[in-house]
Amino acid sequence: MKKLLLLATGGTIASVKGENGLTPGMTAEELISYLPKQDEKYMIESKILMNIDSTNMQPEYWVKMAQAIYNNYDAYDGFVITHGTDTMAYTAAALSYMLQNLSKPVVLTGSQVPIGFKKTDAKKNIADALLFACEEIGGVYVVFDGRVIIGTRAVKMRTKSYDAFESINHPYIAYIERSKITYYFEIPPVKGKLKLDTSLCPDVFLLKLYPGTKPEIFDYIKHLYKGVIIESFGNGGVPFQERNLLPKIKELIDSGIAVVITTQCLEEGEDLTLYEVGRKVAQNMVIFSGDMNTEAIVPKLMWALGKTNNLMEVKKIMETPIARDITPEAEKRKWGVE
Repeated sequence: MKKLLLLATGGTIASVKGENGLTPGMTAEELISYLPKQDEKYMIESKILMNIDSTNMQPEYWVKMAQAIYNNYDAYDGFVITHGTDTMAYTAAALSYMLQNLSKPVVLTGSQVPIGFKKTDAKKNIADALLFACEEIGGVYVVFDGRVIIGTRAVKMRTKSYDAFESINHPYIAYIERSKITYYFEIPPVKGKLKLDTSLCPDVFLLKLYPGTKPEIFDYIKHLYKGVIIESFGNGGVPFQERNLLPKIKELIDSGIAVVITTQCLEEGEDLTLYEVGRKVAQNMVIFSGDMNTEAIVPKLMWALGKTNNLMEVKKIMETPIARDITPEAEKRKWGVE
């Protein structure tokens, strides 16, 4: 029988009606009480780490979760974290970087409707997450609506529907239906001992470009942040006519700020070599994001900047695939996505 630890952090799944709307209010034990009798495959113990709406999630709370997994790692076979959906993907990616060489599953789940409501997706999602936490597989995963997504590839796409999350630029790991897990992608076993690395620098800014973005915005950013992620257009286009952003981006880099170029397009990633509007910005020492999603880029940049201020080292860390957050070129050819 597997021994599992459920860590509760709040979110919709644990919400109750309050004076100002839904708010997290259930304990971990109360969440478990809504489930049918415990499966013979596992026994559950639970702890509450925090009880917040995930809109209020902070990088410091990611560290608390990672430390809880690390401190209890030898005592359990798998872990489930109940979490609000709004920032779940950021948390899943952050844990993927901070917990290196996981040989056991760490599964995040939540719901679109509180578990105490008559019609809710919470019971199925927790049951599926607990089932997957019994698997002989390592890594961080999001389990939601019967889909298993690797932690660095989950993106919340819908605000109300049960199928809230999609796996972006990576196949689903598995599907879960009627307590049966069907795998669609094989995760190779890890090598090495579990390592906790919670170095985080939260001084990261995310800027989404739009027609009319003023170059002067970077003057304000420069004094507040150590890293800037620019969600550019298409394959990585940055305007250089009229409101020319390139000189200010160069100023950021020259002042020691790490600049990541990504795309507003969810699928297929950036390619700064394709168009003039991409090649011009690539002449600076920008960081290429490949097909990483923003929810992974943000915590990864915080994690990289927590280790070093050397821009070349930060660039190397960011452009190195970790926890399958970037698709290698060989796999792209295999999947036929080039």
